[in-house]
Amino acid sequence: MIIPNVLLVEDDVAMARLIQGNLKDESIDIYHAKDGHDALAYLDTNLPQVVLLDLNLPDMDGLDILRHITEQQIPASVIVITGYGSVDVAVKAMQAGVFDFLEKPFSSDRLMLTLRNALERQNLTDTVDTMKDTSQARFHGVIGSSIEMLAVYQIIDNASISKASVFITGESGTGKEICAQAIHDHSSRFKKPFIAINCASIPADLMESEIFGHLKGAFSGATSNRDGALASADGGTLFLDEICEMDIGLQAKLLRAIQMEELKKVGSDKFEKVDVRFVSATNREPLSEIKQGKLREDLFYRLNVIPIALPPLRAHTEDIIELATQFIKEFSTQEEKNIKSLSPETESILLNYDWPGNVRQLRNIIHNIVVMNKGDIITNDMLPSPLDILVSKGNARYSSAHATNKTPEVKDNAAGKTFKTLKEVEDEHIKNVIDECQGNIPQAAAQLGVSPSTIYRKVHSRKVEETQ
Repeated sequence: MIIPNVLLVEDDVAMARLIQGNLKDESIDIYHAKDGHDALAYLDTNLPQVVLLDLNLPDMDGLDILRHITEQQIPASVIVITGYGSVDVAVKAMQAGVFDFLEKPFSSDRLMLTLRNALERQNLTDTVDTMKDTSQARFHGVIGSSIEMLAVYQIIDNASISKASVFITGESGTGKEICAQAIHDHSSRFKKPFIAINCASIPADLMESEIFGHLKGAFSGATSNRDGALASADGGTLFLDEICEMDIGLQAKLLRAIQMEELKKVGSDKFEKVDVRFVSATNREPLSEIKQGKLREDLFYRLNVIPIALPPLRAHTEDIIELATQFIKEFSTQEEKNIKSLSPETESILLNYDWPGNVRQLRNIIHNIVVMNKGDIITNDMLPSPLDILVSKGNARYSSAHATNKTPEVKDNAAGKTFKTLKEVEDEHIKNVIDECQGNIPQAAAQLGVSPSTIYRKVHSRKVEETQ
């Protein structure tokens, strides 16, 4: 287990000892910098996860240190501590990107809560950066490498070890059922059934039987015993899509089934135990539906233990080409076509469209193009409505943002020669790029096509290895 580093910048020795004493039971390493120069020197050779920063320092303004952290994109969460708090100072600090603001005197509980929240946020940020740098573009069928989608992956990953109910919100076409399937596939229940029910597509008078099952003769047409979705999903996951469309009376029965972990079939007086994980979804605003009496508040809070908000496609446009490319591959194989990619001009059209139907609309359009056209590359003349309007209006703005990253090539030398390891080649390349950028980590990271936090971690890791 890696113990996080915390940098405490505080010129008051007594206050520093008090803070260190308050945090003595926390699993952290604290370095105390007595002034600004000491803090900057520490930041040059170490990578703290959190910086506790006093703004009133004897040799410089604490905001100067904050600006250094921001300009160098050092991946640390900053908590400002000052006894000279004011609205103006707080605003300046927040504008500079601090995580939180504490004014002396503060309680030990407030300090520990703020620090834990900062470390939790930092862990999420580090995970997202790592996933981006390793180009993790898919997660159990969910596609996208934007920070918005990677945050969704992180929630799914965290929820996988739990049985807690998950509530997915998002516009139509954002992939709520795919997300629900990913939750199931990534959990320990993946070998058991995943059962999906769309509450908007089943008549209200049949929904109870669909969920709970029925006995023969329970109602007209019930010619045999039948298990419902709850029994079918025993040991696995039940996905209730468009939960707000469920009859309000049936919602009460569902709530009891969730609370008691049991079901009663229509026409039966016996309860049966079931072990089901619930994942629900809606394209509406749940709190508004509660106010309108369409969704029981107690059921919502029972289902909304782990919320996931899927972003509309227009909020993560950097995933559009990635999604389109995957759909081209899928449908070209399915339709036995040779289409492989998009022309640069067509990419621009896709990037400049609002996608009101989200990922589903993009998928359907790519399917249409593959079916209706031949060739290797999708061009503007192949685009169906409404994208053809953008072509006719000349609204496409083509821009090429593809960086070319050159990495050292290790050639095959004569037999008996020793070769550098991949890590040695990587370390040498990173060092050369940093030197070329005159020590500017953000600039070097841009040249290498990774996040600055990745460079900081690698440089820090190399320094640690050199001292061992």
